[in-house]
Amino acid sequence: MKQWIKILVGLMCWVGIAHAGIMAPDELIKSTSDEVIAIIKQDKEIQSGNQQKIVALVDEKLLPHFNFQRMTQLAVGKAWRTATPEQKQTLITEFHNLLVRTYAKAFSSYRDQSVDVKPLRMSDADDEVTVKTNIIKPNGSALSVNYEMQKTKDGWKVFDLYIEGAGLVPTYRNSFSTEIEKGGLDGLIKVLKEKNASATKGNSK
Repeated sequence: MKQWIKILVGLMCWVGIAHAGIMAPDELIKSTSDEVIAIIKQDKEIQSGNQQKIVALVDEKLLPHFNFQRMTQLAVGKAWRTATPEQKQTLITEFHNLLVRTYAKAFSSYRDQSVDVKPLRMSDADDEVTVKTNIIKPNGSALSVNYEMQKTKDGWKVFDLYIEGAGLVPTYRNSFSTEIEKGGLDGLIKVLKEKNASATKGNSK
């Protein structure tokens, strides 16, 4: 997962803000990139690695634009069908917390990256699209990041993303599958809770 920590810096750059109507997915990403980058550049505490502020920014601005129920369902796979409502809700919560931790690390390693959003062709009937972007590093090299997005009543939401062809959800699905085979859904929940609790203690220190 080290590549995600290094690469997911670009994810912060498309954070959504409130709009009167449903903004096109590529416009949403583009219109908010400069705002978020500006926040990072102006906030010395974020730049210095203040985890409390970084986590709050990620949780408040970035992750609300993810469809966590669908992401968790896809990551858990076929075992989702046998999960109880309580297990499903716990899995969604712990997966959310896991991504907060992952993205917080990405914020900590921000180094003047910028985002190039590719033009998107879509029709009014489309309810799922792929928004293609490049994360431009200070040295000029580019990293491909594609967002799989779904139109919902609350606007466009991300349900998966691909970095240089590697999918976030498939990556977690592999690790989740291993834990489910060893200890079932309760075993997976236990592992996620332990990882998140350990990360929280580390941040507090």
